Amino acid sequence: MDIQRLPDAELLIMKIVWQHEDEITSAQIIEALDGKKEWVQATVLNFLARLVSRGFLSVRRDGKINIYTPIINEDVYLEVESKSFLERLHGNSLKSFVAALYSGDAITQSDLEELKSFIEEADMQ
Repeated sequence: MDIQRLPDAELLIMKIVWQHEDEITSAQIIEALDGKKEWVQATVLNFLARLVSRGFLSVRRDGKINIYTPIINEDVYLEVESKSFLERLHGNSLKSFVAALYSGDAITQSDLEELKSFIEEADMQ
């Protein structure tokens, strides 16, 4: 599946859409952004138009209101983006990625234990 990587601003909007589930209006998105970003309505509408043109959202009009629905599922996007990240920065080496996190103190011993448990459970399936 060929999914484009989203810039941070558009990803923030998509996270709001994904959290909301189903349909959402631009007014609901602007409300959810309150305290996170100080974007004017035109900026949010511009990002939404980009997300529609990139195939992440569909839009339908209900009177004067645009209603947005996600086309790309959050889990699908995260899977594609995670694989791309791992490939670009660590040559598809999970060991390299975890080692970088561990040596940079971004991962704790507790995190490693949780990862170990996850791998053991995945092996059982």
